[in-house]
Amino acid sequence: MAVTKSDCLRIHAAVKRNNVMLSVCHVMRCSPYSLKLRELTREIGTVVNIQHIEPVGFWHQVHSYVRGNWRREADATFMLMAKSCHDIDYIHFLMEKPPRAVSSFGSLVHFRAENMPSGATDRCLDCPVENDCVYSAKKVYLNVPPIEVSPPSTVDIGSVNAHAVEVVPRKSTVPWYNGDRSAAAGYQGWPLSVLHDEPTMDSITEALRVGPYGRCVFACDNDVVDNQVVNFQFADGATASFTMVAFSEAICVRTTKVFGTMGELTGDGHSIRHFDFASRRTTEYTPVSRPSTQSKLTGHGGADYFLIENFVQGVRANDPSVLLTGADESLQSHLMVFAAEEARLADAVVHF
Repeated sequence: MAVTKSDCLRIHAAVKRNNVMLSVCHVMRCSPYSLKLRELTREIGTVVNIQHIEPVGFWHQVHSYVRGNWRREADATFMLMAKSCHDIDYIHFLMEKPPRAVSSFGSLVHFRAENMPSGATDRCLDCPVENDCVYSAKKVYLNVPPIEVSPPSTVDIGSVNAHAVEVVPRKSTVPWYNGDRSAAAGYQGWPLSVLHDEPTMDSITEALRVGPYGRCVFACDNDVVDNQVVNFQFADGATASFTMVAFSEAICVRTTKVFGTMGELTGDGHSIRHFDFASRRTTEYTPVSRPSTQSKLTGHGGADYFLIENFVQGVRANDPSVLLTGADESLQSHLMVFAAEEARLADAVVHF
């Protein structure tokens, strides 16, 4: 919507004054998965607690928020707004009531100058310790190392009962880790497309040599947090917690738990597990999240398409209430983001 509270309020007032349609691109609300999760949330009694986690991904964090365009608050905005306004909005979407208070903690823990390895240089291309660095720009963009998996083994943990642990290494299911999303593999999509319009080994190498994406992650001018927690309390005593963390295998694949007085929901962005207290039965739902038509709007698990579809439906009906991400809902969730950041900076509880 905007990166200041005053601008959000001005946009909202202009929408109301001129009676126009506005959809803010909080796409997560619009996917079949999210709509099913909210439907089930309404069926588990009174919601007492929501736990929502956003794993940014270790290499995505350094691409966008250490080396990239959103690394500095003064040049973009604070991390909770830049990366996680979707997630605070998601809590609002599921809880369906405004909060009464918020607290938050977060900081830049790792990507700091004092954590620069001994012998490291300011750029990865000529760094003598680059081979041992998981955040190396060469590994992120030029040649993603293939995953090596050793055969299963059994390890004796040496207890009095002679227990043993079976060790089964497995490859990651995240596509980026399989080695085919690099310049060496001929890949030309994101994130390489951010570095050059026509990604090749030569063009990406030159971009790393002279541009911001070739810098050591411990020698950048970044200042946004790499981890943050936010806690909300609602008027009826219900609570919700949100965690954003950079250091993960998963790339922005959120997980959500909803605890109600009549049941529990667990969602992984793809499937939803519903445990019903009365029947003691577990039911799993896997909504189809891809559009039924051929579309290039496949981002965010297909949610991009469904947001545009919802906007078209609202315009066709000339009815703002059709919009899942309209002005009223979006303003409320933005105000929640601003309040959470105020709480973090002040080390205090902020009341709405």
